Amino acid sequence: MIDVNDLRKGVIFELDGQLFRVLEYSHNKAGRGNASIRIKARNMRTGTTLEKTFQSGDRVQDVRLDHSNVQYLYRDDDYFYFMDTETFDQVPVKKEVLGESAGFLKENMEVKLTQYQNEPMDIELPTTVDLKVVYAEAAVRGDTATGVTKKVKVETGAEVETPLFVNEGDTIRVDTRTGSYVTRA
Repeated sequence: MIDVNDLRKGVIFELDGQLFRVLEYSHNKAGRGNASIRIKARNMRTGTTLEKTFQSGDRVQDVRLDHSNVQYLYRDDDYFYFMDTETFDQVPVKKEVLGESAGFLKENMEVKLTQYQNEPMDIELPTTVDLKVVYAEAAVRGDTATGVTKKVKVETGAEVETPLFVNEGDTIRVDTRTGSYVTRA
């Protein structure tokens, strides 16, 4: 059990048999009495968000998570397949677990897989990834007075907002945390 005062952004805990990851945390102390801890958390299995207020001194169940380095192999309809780099076991992960991260996965990319009781919960991508642009609309001359951007499609199927000078065939670096363009690679 951990005290609710120890909850911070990114901490995973168990409540009512469900796993939650803290998205936002605020600690409020109003004069006399106990402090209240307000959190916003995402259910790791269903993806729904929960807002909850705890009183100072409340406790929640902490969880032990297993982390392993895995290599992305391939994808079929509903699953992405990864191989553990130490045991060579293949681990199928539902696309719902990956969420937006799926748009930045390239074959043979190494990522960190988080599991709870052998159930995949999350992956941690590298901070940036280099992706090839497979479709980009032509830029119109004269549209450069301000920071105008355009959407391009990259090799993984994701769409990224880029400056007008990015063309089809270019390789761009994308920040996987925000999905934003960083630079040409």
